Amino acid sequence: MSGLGHDQEVSPEAVLAYGRRMLASQPFSVLIGAQLHALAPDYVELQLPLTAQLKQQNGFAHGGIVSYMADNALTFAGGSALRVPVVTSEFKINYVRPALGERLIARARTAHSGSSQAVCTCEVFVVNDGAEKLCALAQGTIAKLPDSPKK
Repeated sequence: MSGLGHDQEVSPEAVLAYGRRMLASQPFSVLIGAQLHALAPDYVELQLPLTAQLKQQNGFAHGGIVSYMADNALTFAGGSALRVPVVTSEFKINYVRPALGERLIARARTAHSGSSQAVCTCEVFVVNDGAEKLCALAQGTIAKLPDSPKK
């Protein structure tokens, strides 16, 4: 994540605050109400209250919303490992049950990181009456963005 260099020691609070600023700079994340609950090197927890606008006709979280949670969590995990600006290069998701509940929680970890990419895994849970149930599994490759040309 840009602003968190490899050579500097950063407090856990500063890392989380930085991540929250990054999330707040994403208009779509703000629009749907995503919240960053944890961020550490190689780990992230992202949460989202499931409002009526985020559900499909059967009352489940729309698959695109579940996919958003996985994609964004994977990217935050990879970015926290690489400590540079990143984008998702690819990801795969398996929906294992309908996300029927009040909240989604995506927890992602970095499985491997190199100098230009990280491979991350993510579990997405739906919370209903306080109980978490797995609703999706994802894996993705997060790639370092190229350096900007100097002006």
